[in-house]
Amino acid sequence: MPGKDNLIKPRTILSLHYFLYFGVFGIVLPYFNLYLDHLGFDGIRIGVIAGIRSAAVVVMPLLWGVLADRSGKRKAIFVLCNVCSAALFSLYFLSTEFLPVLAITVVYSLFYAPIISFIEAFSMEILGPKRNQYGRVRVWGTIAFVAMALVMGKVVETFGVSVILGLILAGAAVQALISALMPEAPAPSAPQERINALGYFFSKPVVIFQVCAFLMLASHGTYYGFFSIHLEKAGYSSTFIGFAWALASAAEMGVMINSGRILGRFHPRRLLFFSLCIAAMRWGLTAWTLSPVALCMVQVLHAFTYGSFHIASIVYIEQLIPPQARTAGQAVNNSMTYGLGMMAGLFLSGYLFERLGGGMAFAASGAMALLGAILFAAYGRAPSGRKTSP
Repeated sequence: MPGKDNLIKPRTILSLHYFLYFGVFGIVLPYFNLYLDHLGFDGIRIGVIAGIRSAAVVVMPLLWGVLADRSGKRKAIFVLCNVCSAALFSLYFLSTEFLPVLAITVVYSLFYAPIISFIEAFSMEILGPKRNQYGRVRVWGTIAFVAMALVMGKVVETFGVSVILGLILAGAAVQALISALMPEAPAPSAPQERINALGYFFSKPVVIFQVCAFLMLASHGTYYGFFSIHLEKAGYSSTFIGFAWALASAAEMGVMINSGRILGRFHPRRLLFFSLCIAAMRWGLTAWTLSPVALCMVQVLHAFTYGSFHIASIVYIEQLIPPQARTAGQAVNNSMTYGLGMMAGLFLSGYLFERLGGGMAFAASGAMALLGAILFAAYGRAPSGRKTSP
């Protein structure tokens, strides 16, 4: 049955890419900043390096995405970014000084930054009318993240933080090798259609959503940049830190697996607002307690602050942006959230963490998420008559 094989193969390849991308991310997110901390970098320098990675996500996915939509060479650009980012990451082995590490981060991020927005665009094409099942494909990334977060805690305790770079490079190299397996994108539409589609980026629903998504991801800056360091300074072991990260992602898996059922019952806008409210509560609680039991309970809220927010965001932006600008649409979403939002959150949290401590940094994160919830409740409604649910 060739038709069945053609249907299964692209989704399997897509799942594998999510598995590898977030498996590597499961090392980078909890432990790369910890590696920088062990090099002797202070909170401000760590925030600058982490912020540079996010700054690249603001610009590069947009540039690469527009180039891919205009040229129809999305797969070739995707392969190029994977290969170059893996090769450039190896430069981290050459220095432990701040300025060289910063320079390597800038060059490496130019090619690494757009990879996830390309994978998201491929997802929407491969799933087509079944995009509500996006979470069932994306969950393989969460599984990999949970596995790596759990394993890495013990690995770091056994072999030290120096092992982090080698494992990240190994995962990036494997993903680069299989990037050529990603199915080809369909031929691009006429140039005039693509140009007109760009106007959708400035429509009120898109602008309001992007502002609120910016605040949501900015509120995650303290978590992604300093949660591991915050726990280590409080006396927790690398094993507990890895367990805390894994617990958060395990909670997220339930949302991902049931994404079709959730999106079939709740409008994406409702999920987005609910997730913003939960984020405000989560960061407030993290600022307030260092109890291991309480921290574990708070980590479960990641199911909503990331899981439900992410699946709702991917589907919502896909509904608001026409197919002619699919890659650019996902790139804009990633640029405003994981790029500009994370960059602002990391820079701010780096300053607050260094000057006032982790508690105040997390309290500021809670305030940002609450502001996003208020704005989205007041203005985040699509025009009546425009279809916004699949």
